[in-house]
Amino acid sequence: MRRKLAAGNWKMNGTAASLRELNALKSLLPADAPDVVICPPAPLLFRACEAARETGISIGAQDCHMQESGAFTGDISAAMIADTGATYVIVGHSERREAHEERDRDVRKKAQTAWNAGLTAIICIGETLEDHEANNTLDIIAGQLAGSLPGDMTATNTVIAYEPIWAIGTGKVPTLEQIVEVHDFIRSKLAVRYGTDVADMIPLLYGGSVKPDNAATIFRAENVDGALVGGASLKAADFAPIIRALAQS
Repeated sequence: MRRKLAAGNWKMNGTAASLRELNALKSLLPADAPDVVICPPAPLLFRACEAARETGISIGAQDCHMQESGAFTGDISAAMIADTGATYVIVGHSERREAHEERDRDVRKKAQTAWNAGLTAIICIGETLEDHEANNTLDIIAGQLAGSLPGDMTATNTVIAYEPIWAIGTGKVPTLEQIVEVHDFIRSKLAVRYGTDVADMIPLLYGGSVKPDNAATIFRAENVDGALVGGASLKAADFAPIIRALAQS
């Protein structure tokens, strides 16, 4: 049975004072809560791991460099992330792909480096509004899956997050039918490449304007195993209802 996962991406938000939300979130979680991961900004990783120690919440980073070490001023390596106690890292987020011109092959290298450091990679894929309106969604997703996923992916080192770029932070959300179509397509592509046994165990997350009032509908999709949540993960009071909806799905 696939595990369920609720991941919160704080993006470039938060200070040390924000970490009190971890204890607040723990107090709001149901007894049957799914796995929960919070990905704060890099300067907060160590403190977040300390703050989350007794909560059962895992901590992840928002990105890592594709190289294990070297002359890359301002970057952070997967080994450094693991050294803080974090266990996850997001790679290939659309904001990295667009603002930093990251390509599929860069994402693939980052995922491999993350695995080498013992981290679970949350690999993001998703289409632009232009591609969506041109009905190119599945072609884009197929290309990103082929280019971004290393060949030795397993269900223990990888989570895949589908985030339609046009829905991130916009308040726009695909219909349930559209979400079902894409997630079913992803699962089928994984089965062809990695075999059914592996594909059936890879958690697939949906991301893009997930809120407490739409989470239950989104989680009705058979191949949606959780969510990658942005703004709604910053406050425990907003994130907890999403996690509860996932637990009940």
